[in-house]
Formats: sequence, C-alpha cells, structure tokens
Amino acid sequence: MRALVTGGAGFIGSRFVRDLLAEGARVTVLDRLTYAGNLANLEGCDRHTFVRGDIADPHLLASVLPGHDVVVNFAAETHVDRSIADPTAFLRTNVLGVQTLLDAARAAGVTTFVQISTDEVYGSIERGSWPETDPLRPNSPYAAAKAGADLLCLAYHRTYGMDVRITRCSNNYGPRQHPEKLIPHFVTRLLTGRTVPLYGDGGNVRDWLHVADHCRGVRAVLAKGSPGEVYNIGGGTELTNVEMTRLLLDACGADWSRVERVPDRPGHDRRYAVDYTKIQSLGYAPEVAFTEGLAATVAWYRDHPRWWAETPTAAPPGS
Repeated sequence: MRALVTGGAGFIGSRFVRDLLAEGARVTVLDRLTYAGNLANLEGCDRHTFVRGDIADPHLLASVLPGHDVVVNFAAETHVDRSIADPTAFLRTNVLGVQTLLDAARAAGVTTFVQISTDEVYGSIERGSWPETDPLRPNSPYAAAKAGADLLCLAYHRTYGMDVRITRCSNNYGPRQHPEKLIPHFVTRLLTGRTVPLYGDGGNVRDWLHVADHCRGVRAVLAKGSPGEVYNIGGGTELTNVEMTRLLLDACGADWSRVERVPDRPGHDRRYAVDYTKIQSLGYAPEVAFTEGLAATVAWYRDHPRWWAETPTAAPPGS
C-alpha cells in the first residue's frame, strides 16, 4: 500500500504515520507546517517521503498524488478558540482544502479516501450518545467547517462513486499534542509553576481517547470499512473539565490555588459522547486504559520540555 497522509506532521497524523510504517506501508507525508505541524514529530521515521505543501494547492496535489493507493486526511485547522477569532482560515482549509484534495484524488485514481472528522460536528448532547446517523448540529466555526467537509465527502461518494470513508473521534490526548489543547496546556503550565484556566463552571463533559486508540480505529476503517460510511471512534472515558483538572493537578503535584476561573467560551458545547458500536464490528476497541495513558502523557511532557518550549502558540486553550 502506498498512502498519502496529509497533516502527517501533526499530533495525530504523525502517530498514524508511525503505525503505517510499522506495518510496512510506503508513506508520503504532506504538511504545510503551520504552527501545529512539527517535523520533530516525525523524528525516527526514516522510511517516508515528506512534502511541504497545502491541501488547497491543486497544482501541488496533481504532482504528488499519482501512484498513491489511499489518502488519509488529517490536515485541518482544529482549535475552536482560533476558529472563533478567525473563521476564514478554517473554511479555507477544512472545506475548500478538502474539496481540492477530493478532486485531486479522484483525478489521480486513488482507491480509498479516509476523512478524519470530529464528534463536534454533532453539536452538544445532554444524555446518551450519538450514533453515526444523528443529524449534524455544529455550534462553532470549527465544527461547522468539519461538518461541511463531511458532507462534501459523502456527496463525492454518491455523485462520483468515490470510496470515501469518514471517522469521527472524541477528544484525543497523548504525546506530541500541541500545547494549546487542554491536557498539554495544563501540564506544561503546571510544570512551570503557572496557573491554569478553567472555563465557566467546569461542568463541560468530554470523552477522552488516547491517540494510539484513535489511530487503531482509523486503521480498522482503512482496512475493513465500507465506502460511503461514517464511523465514530470513542475512548469510553467521560470526564467533566473539573474532574480532568483535578487529575492533572494531582499528576503535577499542584493544588487548586493554581486554577484560575475564566469566562466560558462563546457557544461552548456542554457534552460530547459518541456511540462507537458500529466500528466494533471492524474489530476496534480502545486498549489504552485512561489512568495509564494519562500518566504516560504527563511523563512525556515532563521528559520533553524542549519540544513544548519551542512549539509556537498564540491562542488560549480549550477542549
């Protein structure tokens, strides 16, 4: 298999690249290397080809895509707070970029296209969990852009017969995650003696998914999924932001005096929860126990201060 992994220098994409290489695949990484893309994430991955570029560049894609069997698209603007400040960049990459990538993949005769999406496209849910058939009700510009890309992918399957598959994951965590995200932001601030921000009343609930399990689910969809289908990937560990904050304080040897209450994010979704029964038919189940995964994640940031000290960030954190 020859795979093009877009956004492959990012947090999740780089882990997926490592997994594919371990399975013997030939991999090309295409990444624009914005603030979230980091070549250090690919250190030790010697058997891949790296191309710096933009999924919204049709001429570049026309030169890179021929000869690849599959495309796995991790490339995206992802941070909700950034999308509130500047929705335009999110629409450009997450919608128009995906449309450009779909067109190029179709022209190049790519066999399978996997679009990496998010549970945020469903909106917010008070109780229960979303199956893949639930309507999309995005509440942030980021989520709306990702929902738009999902609908485009499904339209390309129905209109052009492309083998497009979509995954929607819950909140990821693990090594190499950008410090603007909740867990690494809190950990890096606590390790350097600073305070951490807690939105609103801290009652927002998220389901946490280790990056290794997420990539395991994507590989299952790539290997065994069906064209035109959507697959939720969940981790099975729901926590309020207050509960997560308490765990991170304990892990970093800090107390509640280091927590600063801040105004809630505009349109902040209260709770996310995906029903991932469907993907279990492909052999997926989360394998990383949350307690162990969180401890290992905190240890990674403690042991790699240079990595996060040199990572640019310009936005407040969120989940």
